[in-house]
Amino acid sequence: MGNIADALEKAGVGLVDQKGDDSGGNGDGDSSGQESYPRAAPSEPWEERLNMIANDSAQAAESFRVLRSQILFPEDGRPAPRTIMVTSSASGEGKSMVSVNLALAIARGLDQYALLVDCDLRRPSLAPLLGLGAVGKRGLADYLRGEAEIRDLILKCAVQKMSLLPSGPPPVNPAELLSSGRMNHLVEELYNRYADRFVIFDSPPFQAAAESSVLSKAVEGVVLVVGYGRSDRRKVKAMVDSIGAEKVYGVVFNAMKENYLNNKLFESYSQYDQYYTAGKK
Repeated sequence: MGNIADALEKAGVGLVDQKGDDSGGNGDGDSSGQESYPRAAPSEPWEERLNMIANDSAQAAESFRVLRSQILFPEDGRPAPRTIMVTSSASGEGKSMVSVNLALAIARGLDQYALLVDCDLRRPSLAPLLGLGAVGKRGLADYLRGEAEIRDLILKCAVQKMSLLPSGPPPVNPAELLSSGRMNHLVEELYNRYADRFVIFDSPPFQAAAESSVLSKAVEGVVLVVGYGRSDRRKVKAMVDSIGAEKVYGVVFNAMKENYLNNKLFESYSQYDQYYTAGKK
């Protein structure tokens, strides 16, 4: 990736070559002794794409274990970040699937818990991916509007030690909500209340939504998703410059070639750019 790769190397970032897809999981017990999450059993099976990666692709699972190790044990001696934003420069690069797979890899470790937060308020996807679409009707948007408390919104997934804060119904003012002081308070509260958890924020594409830049300032670390044949080098470099190379803890190079599975993976984002473009007019 030329100069971009050089900038990432200086930040201690390695490339994870993801030949397959991504996967997801659940969280059960609460080792911290704090109030337990609402018990919400998955209402549906995992989404087909996620199930294929989680159960059928050993190579993809190993790639995410490598990424987990990069985050838990940074080579430059930095402390492991417990609040992590996953983003991409543009839509269709697989950031949501990467978010779920990273959470799954962390939750399947010996001592770590993972809490996923769906911050893509315009096009939420994590609850359906994890089979929680029917019970994940309320979520982050409700909290940011002051209509619900966090403890009433977090759902358990089907994999132990993994849980989800869904997006909730798409609001009319997603940028304002995610850029609000209440969002910053959420990041701090999740960090302080759940000391045994790594909190992973699935954010909107960086170049498509200004609120992702705001969120990147509130978290401790960032994971970038770079799509094969989809990422513009100049946009990726601009994203790294805006976030700060020192804050980037990992890069997932989504190197899938065009095939049926690739089309299935990104079909839900086919109108993503049109949505954002229409909103700017």
